[in-house]
Amino acid sequence: MTEPSETTWYLLKYLQAHPQTSQRELADMLGVSLGKLNYCLKALIEKGWVKVGNFSRSPRKKGYAYLLTPRGIQAKTQLTVQFLQRKMDEYDRLRQEIEALQQEIETSRV
Repeated sequence: MTEPSETTWYLLKYLQAHPQTSQRELADMLGVSLGKLNYCLKALIEKGWVKVGNFSRSPRKKGYAYLLTPRGIQAKTQLTVQFLQRKMDEYDRLRQEIEALQQEIETSRV
């Protein structure tokens, strides 16, 4: 799938927008097993980035809400900066590779 910080970033991002999502839905969205998702959530809870609460409007009456704490929001912001920088670096490398390939095509046509 992805490196751990990227998985954490996706998880925090999704939880912030959808706090009442089930673990199964989160696992499906991230493309990981339910066990791995549970492990990741527990780690975020232990770090104090996420807190868990029951929500009363759940039709299952066992539903949980995964809420980002202020520390979790701060961590998500830091991970967003790192993620953005990594993606911009990837974009620059791809752009350079595309330009080199285009140049190669142009010179081979002559």
